Amino acid sequence: MSNPQKSTYSYSTSATFSSFSSSTNGSQRSYSQATHTDPSGTRVYRSSQEPGQQRREERLQYDAQGKRIEGGGEKGRIEDVTDREGDEGDEGRERDAGRKYEERMKEEYAKREGGA
Repeated sequence: MSNPQKSTYSYSTSATFSSFSSSTNGSQRSYSQATHTDPSGTRVYRSSQEPGQQRREERLQYDAQGKRIEGGGEKGRIEDVTDREGDEGDEGRERDAGRKYEERMKEEYAKREGGA
């Protein structure tokens, strides 16, 4: 008689979002930060805009041990991966979840910027 094996899987994730804006003599400054942490590591999205400057965005990535992943914040190239083959499995799901999370954070930021 064989013993059935019971497997347990636990997944923990957290997300935070903060924003700040101020106006001095008609000049608007704005800052926002979204952080997403899961077992694979932490991703930080920051956005800021100073008077007369273009919006600055940066993305930082850290692995599960807290070590910075170099290149995680580079914004040199835009790549459409929506139709890429071979995106099955955990990596594809993680990439899709990250993209959806980033879209939600941008929507949330837009709502707060617009005062909605």
